[in-house]
Amino acid sequence: MSKLKKFKNTQMLIATLPLVALIALFFIFCGVIQTYGYRLDMYLQIVFNEAVVLAVVATGAIFIYTLGTFDISLGASTLFAATLGVTVYNKTESLALMILVLFATGIACSLFNSVLASVFNIPAFVTTVAMMSVLSAIASQIITTDGGALGGISIPSSVVKPYSGIGFKAMLLIIYFAVCFYVFQLTKTGRRMKFIGGNPLCASLTGIKANKYTIIAFTMAGIGVGLGAFLTLTYTPSVTTQTASSIGMNIFIAIVFGGMPISGGPRSKIYAALVGGFSYMLLNDILEIVIDSSAAYGITQVISALFFMAVVYITSMNYRTQALPR
Repeated sequence: MSKLKKFKNTQMLIATLPLVALIALFFIFCGVIQTYGYRLDMYLQIVFNEAVVLAVVATGAIFIYTLGTFDISLGASTLFAATLGVTVYNKTESLALMILVLFATGIACSLFNSVLASVFNIPAFVTTVAMMSVLSAIASQIITTDGGALGGISIPSSVVKPYSGIGFKAMLLIIYFAVCFYVFQLTKTGRRMKFIGGNPLCASLTGIKANKYTIIAFTMAGIGVGLGAFLTLTYTPSVTTQTASSIGMNIFIAIVFGGMPISGGPRSKIYAALVGGFSYMLLNDILEIVIDSSAAYGITQVISALFFMAVVYITSMNYRTQALPR
């Protein structure tokens, strides 16, 4: 009994580490800003605007990762959705139509991946890598054609200014997270996704159709892509070839920082994207401020990678060594 109690206490402690790390990073960030004499309110807005996009897209991606697969094309899908949205607005001057295009494009890109993966039985990582290249190339062609190689395409800032406030963005994040939380935690859809991710063969033998839940998972991720594209435009009402370029890989880091194993299954946590997204952006901005040099980006990536491996090692301690994660 003492060993079991110790094991449970260890599990609980490790499970709370991501939230503790987020709080610690927040206070470290505030301390660094004060030390360097910068405006705290301005930098908090910058972190929030960066983190909210990552958190939204990663929250949708949780459904895909829960199934034990992944989508590396989410950043390219966000870029492609934003590009088409801006293009449509510039031709129609309709904000409603632009928003419709953002969400329709995000969902369509994800559904295309899911159809290739589930119907044609092509591994998801193959389809998403291919889609990442295709979507990035198409978006880049549109941007360079309409805005020039060194420029970009944009919409008037007055169009999205009413939606650029932190309060509005926080509301959108809360609403989307609440919907995802309900589907993930309180419906049979979420439970069956965890079952499929934990043991796809056993799930199949019990009559659960993996293809159906793969499509649902990619659809939820597509909604996150559309919302992420909209939030990106409310922060910077222009699109360049570098827009959302790092989101695809940052989702990996954010989910792990949030305490969720990339292997998915029953240990998946819907809040991992929220906690991990803000933690990663806080860490990234702290390093960029402290390491103020031309090599700041490279050093930041190295340190972030070390943190990533450390978090993976620590969270792996939460698994029983006698059983495989999947």
